[in-house]
Amino acid sequence: QVQLVESGGGLVEAGGSLRLSCAASGRTFSSYAMGWFRQAPGKEREFVVAFRWSGGSTYYADSVKGRFTISRDNGKNTEYLQMNSLKPEDTAVYYCAAERDYWTGTPDYWGQGTQVTVSS
Repeated sequence: QVQLVESGGGLVEAGGSLRLSCAASGRTFSSYAMGWFRQAPGKEREFVVAFRWSGGSTYYADSVKGRFTISRDNGKNTEYLQMNSLKPEDTAVYYCAAERDYWTGTPDYWGQGTQVTVSS
């Protein structure tokens, strides 16, 4: 069992930056591919970014390429999402997700979400 807890959301002006964190419980964090999804009001949850494995190569949604960066610290059981050049359309609840072994887009575990609001 893995529990995920996000933090770092908030209100920021367009063009600003935020860094989200996702702390994971359990001693097998390094065995999981980690990623982020988001859900804007009235829209379906959408993929943002993920590691293919427990590190290394990554997948990014076109809408965030060049602006968002995923990273992880296996020693701290924590994943990060650095978000730069934020736009109002980035406003959403952001969810951390974990999938065993490698990423297929169907996470085994989800965090509770953290709100990001970008004002214009």
